[in-house]
Amino acid sequence: MAEGFNETYLTLPGHAGFNKLRYLFFFTFLTVYIFISFTDSLIVFLICSQRSLHKPMYVFIAALLLNSLAGSTAIYPKLLSDFLSKCPIVSRSACLCQGFFIYSLAGSGYMLLSVMAFDRYVSICEPLRYATLVSPSAVAALLLLAWLLPASLVAGAALLAGRLRLCRFRLDRLYCDIYSFLKLSCGSTLVNNVYGLLCNAMIVFLSIAFVLFSYSRILLVCLRQSGSFRGKAMRTCLPHLLVFINYSVCTVFELVHNRLQADVDVAVPGVMSVLIAIITTLFNPVVYGLKTQEISKRVKNLLCYHRTER
Repeated sequence: MAEGFNETYLTLPGHAGFNKLRYLFFFTFLTVYIFISFTDSLIVFLICSQRSLHKPMYVFIAALLLNSLAGSTAIYPKLLSDFLSKCPIVSRSACLCQGFFIYSLAGSGYMLLSVMAFDRYVSICEPLRYATLVSPSAVAALLLLAWLLPASLVAGAALLAGRLRLCRFRLDRLYCDIYSFLKLSCGSTLVNNVYGLLCNAMIVFLSIAFVLFSYSRILLVCLRQSGSFRGKAMRTCLPHLLVFINYSVCTVFELVHNRLQADVDVAVPGVMSVLIAIITTLFNPVVYGLKTQEISKRVKNLLCYHRTER
């Protein structure tokens, strides 16, 4: 490539390992994206259209699924087009833009899980104060905080990364993220790394600590109550716990894998990054569609109604 071209565009060599089976991977990821889009949209539609689901818990579930759908859209369309390209490339600005959306939405996912833990904590541990603490205005404020705080913090990381001069132009991933972009730079990235650690501490680690604290208090309350109370609490908390564990395991694996990445075949980090993206985005609609009793019942009723109409 010409020197001027290299200054503007990055190559994605991780796709080279998929050339022989690229159409198979294309249709596989297309199917996954269609499934995620359909199931997320269906559950969000049911929550919005059914008055009985207009409760804070279901509003937070809809927000989390919308967040998941937006994250999938930030990854899959570009990924699918790259599978059909012989030489996948991405401009510097588009790479940073994709990294911003992926990191911002990932952070929002954690904050939404924290908000949902707060909702469950108040519902189980402070039921008499639930209407006051989780009012419609409080729900709106929590949702705005969950989306705007990560977006503002990640925007700062993207702006800091955008000021760096690049010496390498091979991004060993199947999509862009800000940390991988930093590894292509020439100069010191100390400021970027410190800022990134602070952002992780504010969003990821504080969210994990808050969820663990909330569920420890919920567990203590449940141990003092009857078996029926514990069963009802478990049914409402289990989907959230499953999604939280999935998010945490995938996030820790991604952070460790990205920072301790050894000199391996370029397809390996690409495959790992996509598997993590698939697991995190695919898990949410499956869990909330099957494990949340009210939503599962509404989905079955809707599907049975359409079958009867035919």
